[in-house]
Amino acid sequence: MRNRLFFSAVILLTPLSFAKAQPAAAPAPSAGRAARPPAPVRDPLAAGYVKATELPDGSVPPLEAEGNFIIGPTHKPAPEMSPVADGQPKGTIHKFTLSSTDSKFYAGVERDEPAAGAAAPTGPNGTVSNHPKPYKRTVSVYVPAQYVPGTMAPVMITTDGDGRAFNVLDHLIPQKKLPVMIVVAIPPGGPDGRGGERNLEYDTVSGRYSDFVETEVLPMAEKVAHVKLTNDPDGRAVMGTSSGAAASMIMAWLHPERYHRVLTFSGTFTNNQWPTDPEFPHGAWGLHETLIPNSPVKPLRIYLECGDRDNFNGPTRDWVEANEAMAKVLTEKSYHYKFVFARGAGHTDRPTIGQLYPTALQWIWQGYPIGGN
Repeated sequence: MRNRLFFSAVILLTPLSFAKAQPAAAPAPSAGRAARPPAPVRDPLAAGYVKATELPDGSVPPLEAEGNFIIGPTHKPAPEMSPVADGQPKGTIHKFTLSSTDSKFYAGVERDEPAAGAAAPTGPNGTVSNHPKPYKRTVSVYVPAQYVPGTMAPVMITTDGDGRAFNVLDHLIPQKKLPVMIVVAIPPGGPDGRGGERNLEYDTVSGRYSDFVETEVLPMAEKVAHVKLTNDPDGRAVMGTSSGAAASMIMAWLHPERYHRVLTFSGTFTNNQWPTDPEFPHGAWGLHETLIPNSPVKPLRIYLECGDRDNFNGPTRDWVEANEAMAKVLTEKSYHYKFVFARGAGHTDRPTIGQLYPTALQWIWQGYPIGGN
């Protein structure tokens, strides 16, 4: 299949408006990097934003509904985010490790960090200096207790090795609220930041990452976990947060023959791509700027979330504006989508994701048969 793809298999039980802007807490800068200015707190009712239904604080959007919603600042994680009770069926987690030295797509890079007190090497679009660096990544494959060996199963790919779906599926699959699906949680090959491996994989607008998943990850997932994954794009979803959300959307947009369902939180639909590609000069910002508005409607079902304190790094690097623009163009093109604007929430806000995740999963999988694979 390819040269020496190293893996180790492990089975584990699941444990599992600017006018009113106010500063939000800024993350501490790492050595050699300037402090990020505080993100302004945005008003979802401000002029220019999509018209949305505001819900009572503490509630989530109706399960079947599409369109735009505003939720309040109280974000209590749903009970399905916690492990099921002892004695209840739990899925198993199978793991394997991939080495970049065996990859045809990603040999591994690491950004050059400046010496203490020195300015970072930059170009017109951010940090550009990096060097080769091999890496290994450990992929987790969740198999629900209800999976029947030998049968074809729907699958969801999660970026950043995100395993929050595992507990949710343990709760909702037995309740017939979600199909009996496999989850393949894939971490990035290396650190973030322009010039870094995660940035290269997730923020690049190309089919490269999708091809990597399709040819180097999923075949090994099937082998190690002893499962069969459907090739039906309606039975395949991609999920991610931040740049992982951008990667998810890019995967489905460029390869709708592979994926029809996209779940994103704090999507980095911004100009975060490096190196600059003349075909897509604004990176993922181009999704809502040109690609979606200028293309025929694709058979995608898309869930978006962002917070009123989401990241703000200037023009074309404004997470709130980017997600609002996505909602606007998806409305104009009559896509099946749901956009949730969360008050009192920052970038990839954990309580907010925990509050929304179970119903978001159910919404994403609407229309897919629940009773069988």
